Amino acid sequence: MAAENTWSPAPENTLESLRHAINMFDGIEFDVRITADNQLIIHHDRTVSVPPSHLQGKPKWLEEWTHDELVDLGFLSFEAFLDDPTVQRLWRDEGRMGCIEIKRPHPKAKTGGGFFGRKHHNQHIANAMRLAEQALDAREIPKENTVFYAFHRGMPASARLSKTQRPWAALIPYIPPYGTRRTQRVQVFPQFFTTSFKRLVKQHRSQGSSMLPCAVEYFQSSTRHVPIGRHVGLTGSALDRLTLAREGMPTYVWPTRLGMEHDLLRAGMTGLTDHADPNLRWLPSGHARWLKPGLRPLLDAEWDHLKTATQANHLDLLRRLEEETPTWAEADASRRHALVSEMRKRWRWNMGVDELLARYDGAAPPSYAPRLIGHRGSGKTERPVLNPHSM
Repeated sequence: MAAENTWSPAPENTLESLRHAINMFDGIEFDVRITADNQLIIHHDRTVSVPPSHLQGKPKWLEEWTHDELVDLGFLSFEAFLDDPTVQRLWRDEGRMGCIEIKRPHPKAKTGGGFFGRKHHNQHIANAMRLAEQALDAREIPKENTVFYAFHRGMPASARLSKTQRPWAALIPYIPPYGTRRTQRVQVFPQFFTTSFKRLVKQHRSQGSSMLPCAVEYFQSSTRHVPIGRHVGLTGSALDRLTLAREGMPTYVWPTRLGMEHDLLRAGMTGLTDHADPNLRWLPSGHARWLKPGLRPLLDAEWDHLKTATQANHLDLLRRLEEETPTWAEADASRRHALVSEMRKRWRWNMGVDELLARYDGAAPPSYAPRLIGHRGSGKTERPVLNPHSM
């Protein structure tokens, strides 16, 4: 019996990992890079994450490899990912969300543009956005079901250059595409220290961002008091300050900790999670885990009912609630109106109920609604993944 409940995630940013997460959650997050022949590959690290023996004298920077060379090693092509029937059905037809993080190359890579090539950096990110948008448009992935973002100070300029019609945002605090994890954290700390959550919201609004990507450190008890200014949180008066500061702006928090997942969703924010074990239905906070808060949204009374679950009965309660609760796509006009009215009032959305209902009349719930998103698919893991013939 124990063996049946054992689950381990597929490696990050692979088709298996992404397919599992897009089926389990409201959507997925993944990383893309531009290959040497100007195509998109799904990969997080700036290096080709394979054993040195597989480099065969080639450069370590991913952007200096061709698309086919990387696919032969076992990396996932963006276009191949989009052509997967399961991915197309869920993303295009059933309202899943796709968060695409665009990665800049290391400044020393041939296409890296050096450390001070701002115009080159802007063009590189813009090119990635164009390539992604062309592929998404060709497969009729709805614009409202996608967001582009990057650790890139020039994101507004890149968005203008790309002429994208899809939502976008910069990732702040800015993490440079070089250095070790330790040196990156040292560089980021002054930004975090001087940027309160309220100031972070203002920065994104002034840039024209469609949503607010936000580090979990703004809400963790060990770090949320670090930024200058009044802190925010997920309960009590700190939650009130958070709601006032956001003014309904869609907020995506990464990486969401299991212990705060329930409170974060009830605060009206989206969580990017590394925890995609289908057997994980009871949270450390003592709450039953609702896997699709966006696609199968609950009324306040249903959330209250969910809170009555115990560790002994939570699976039965979840099963009944899932059977009785329609998805956003299945919900009738009355239920949709009730859902939007409650969420708009609770989280101070700035659009009217009728306007929201008219705008989001398909399978996807309002962009303001909280979601659960699989980070790098089914969660952050070690690489590489190698095709058997390449070993």
